[in-house]
Amino acid sequence: MTVSMRVMSAGDGYKYLLKTIAAADGDRSLSTPLTRYYAEAGTPPGRWLGAGVAALGNGELSVGDRVSESQLQLLIGMGRDPISGNPLGLAFPNYKTQTERIESRIAALDPALTPGAKGEAVAQITAEETARGTRRAVAGFDFTFSIPKSASVLWAVADAGVQVLIAEAHHRAVAEVVAFMEREVAATRTGATAGDGAVAQVDVTGLVATAFDHFDSRAGDPHLHTHVVISNKAKTAFDGKWRSLDGRPMHAAVVALSELHEAVFADHITRTFGVAWEARDMGRDKNPAWAITGVPEELMAEFSTRARHIDIETDRLIAEYVAAHGRRPAPAAIMKLRAQATLTTRPEKQVRSLADLTAEWRERATKTLGRDATMWAREVTDNDKPPRCF
Repeated sequence: MTVSMRVMSAGDGYKYLLKTIAAADGDRSLSTPLTRYYAEAGTPPGRWLGAGVAALGNGELSVGDRVSESQLQLLIGMGRDPISGNPLGLAFPNYKTQTERIESRIAALDPALTPGAKGEAVAQITAEETARGTRRAVAGFDFTFSIPKSASVLWAVADAGVQVLIAEAHHRAVAEVVAFMEREVAATRTGATAGDGAVAQVDVTGLVATAFDHFDSRAGDPHLHTHVVISNKAKTAFDGKWRSLDGRPMHAAVVALSELHEAVFADHITRTFGVAWEARDMGRDKNPAWAITGVPEELMAEFSTRARHIDIETDRLIAEYVAAHGRRPAPAAIMKLRAQATLTTRPEKQVRSLADLTAEWRERATKTLGRDATMWAREVTDNDKPPRCF
């Protein structure tokens, strides 16, 4: 899949946004200005995206404008207009923590209970509230758009002109998918005020989103991707009120959005360079995926360090499971083990400039190819044959 989604909670979501998305996973103080940070190293500043941006403030924001840290704090951290600071509809709900719920229920117990009965009641309350977990208000949705591995490899070692064209194709694909989401996916809900529980799903005028480009994986391999952080606040089309997005279609659409993004990106790349695409069995599990013809498997394997680390740790966890249970885990259990392996092997990301990364990638690719990597990329993309799409 080329698109994944993570729900961002109010409050903590703002800190997550700054430290792992807006700041390119750099370990910086939250008080460090983003503009200075990006001038030193890392990825470009975020930009505004989505038709809903036009409804913010007094029309002072436009799609493509740079996102400031104060604007992120207002929108994602507080659910407010990033220009005026005015609330966008109702404030994010403030849910009690697990500890607060337990304490509240214990305080409400009958004081006439015997010590034994009270102990049983406290144990039951604790078990029930622990099982419920902690509910958090949703501040937004982090959709991550990644280009196929073969395209990332080609982009990584190509000359500056080709790099720009590949990045432009990616940005166009992201913008088209976001526009599709606005037309076909995004909605809010209204109703449930008459006492019968009736709720209507209604259209919104657009999405309010911010986009942040990243260049590499945590292992330092080329991985061109964009985090599109969509605010949970949206303006309702029929009455102009700000409401929360309906999260159900956002979750349900991830696979379809991934397929659409991959197809639209491939179409732009094919139109620009005339390259062909072919189906390949990718990864250890040999899952079918599309790759640019002419990008060899050896080069893709060279730049798959992160995947290798996860595979090794997953195999270790599976072996432990077999030793403990006497059987191989079911597919669902393997997925959980792989998710665990992904987290436990996650290294701290080194924030570097694209110039430094590109120089290293070209050197690694040249060794793998046995020839100059940039010249190879030029030949792959300098294609006079008629375009072929899949």
